[in-house]
Amino acid sequence: MPALVPRTSTFALTNATLPYVLELAGRGRDGGRRRNPALARGVNVWRGRIVHPAVASALGERATPLEAVLD
Repeated sequence: MPALVPRTSTFALTNATLPYVLELAGRGRDGGRRRNPALARGVNVWRGRIVHPAVASALGERATPLEAVLD
């Protein structure tokens, strides 16, 4: 579908992602993740550990809870 409406789909993607980019730019990786649960849910790997359950499952691994690998 995006190929059918490239300009509109670009605006839609930008509108959906820009708030996250601005938060990461303003607060940094750690600050953004700590203050925004949506950003934390988007973390797949942290410090070499797979923290996202779906990614771990797809790889046949066990997920490490994000909270367990945070400083």
